[in-house]
Amino acid sequence: MPSVLPLGDPAPSDGILPPQAAVGAGDRGFGLYVHIPFCAVRCGYCDFNTYTATELGGGASQDAYAATAASEVAFAATALKASGVPDRKLSTVFFGGGTPTLLPAEDLALILRTAIHQWGIEDGAEVTTEANPDSVTPESLAVLRDAGFTRVSFGMQSAVPHVLKVLDRTHTPSRVPQVVQWARDAGLAVSLDLIYGTPGESLADWQYSLETALSYEPDHISAYALIVEDGTKLAAQIRRGEVPGIDDDDHADKYELADRLITSAGLEWYEVSNWARTPEQACRHNLAYWRGDDWWGIGPGAHSHVGGVRWWNVKHPTAYAGRLAQGNSPAAGRETLDAETRNVERVMLEARLQSGLEVASLDIVGRHQIAGLIAEGLVEPGAAFRGMLVLTLKGRLLADAVVRRILPD
Repeated sequence: MPSVLPLGDPAPSDGILPPQAAVGAGDRGFGLYVHIPFCAVRCGYCDFNTYTATELGGGASQDAYAATAASEVAFAATALKASGVPDRKLSTVFFGGGTPTLLPAEDLALILRTAIHQWGIEDGAEVTTEANPDSVTPESLAVLRDAGFTRVSFGMQSAVPHVLKVLDRTHTPSRVPQVVQWARDAGLAVSLDLIYGTPGESLADWQYSLETALSYEPDHISAYALIVEDGTKLAAQIRRGEVPGIDDDDHADKYELADRLITSAGLEWYEVSNWARTPEQACRHNLAYWRGDDWWGIGPGAHSHVGGVRWWNVKHPTAYAGRLAQGNSPAAGRETLDAETRNVERVMLEARLQSGLEVASLDIVGRHQIAGLIAEGLVEPGAAFRGMLVLTLKGRLLADAVVRRILPD
């Protein structure tokens, strides 16, 4: 089953945010995340809030979903205005899932048009959709481009058939170069998502996947270590001994190989798990998350953040559609972050960025850790002398440990 929602305070049915949300809003970017909760098949490793078509009906069906999501867009615009949050044009839009491109391209275009009608969109804004390689056509990609999409992120995951089989991925490796070319023909930027550490994946398998992905010359690559989440099919398979477990040393070897090959192909890391061919081709939507900007999350289970106020929608699409049909907020709960919590989260996220974390923003305990981190080869000494904490390759492998050392006790 998909992961559970966090605990929090009750969220008001009118969606009105506390006054804190409006403070300084004009200085922050504003993005939109649209969650499309549909998948053709549930992958064995996934605990995202997704459903197959046969699990849903009524107002939660795929056919009705675009209109339901568009109604939350309208609700969001009204709630922000009533909360005193100043109007801002969208700087980024990201459609994730699930598999957004299981919906007709015209449905995705409808949701995007509704959002642009409500808020407008900045010149040169980034508009991304995730896609499975077997869920697009040249025609659907052209519709997305004409609607204003600028970028597509394909879930390639691996180029090795037996690895894809363990992950329950439905596409064949030969499909990926085809869809990359279709996206380029449509004028869309291309990102490829890869996963390493799948049970049974050798280092040679991973090298083949990397080299294959790089041969397509993507603008951006994400490479994530496989995490086995409780309650997933893969977790049960490992528990029963049907497939081997996860090995941290194997993950480290594969990350080092990924960084070496991706960097040598001309892409540069800008976040621990992400590389871009140029700074302009980094995923600006994700950077907005990591830098604490504002975004509204549309869809069941989607999370939002505006000015230190964070909330999350009800998980099930039927409950989500029902609340909106009654004119109510779909939020299940929310929390207002205090200054200490916001600072901790800022340190955790900015430390993962190649642009770095200002050393001066740390407390005295954190600042005193810098010399030791340099001595251990975890932090770039030159950057530290300029007042920025930037992780070395070794530091990226141990990013969580570095963060624990620089945070207040």
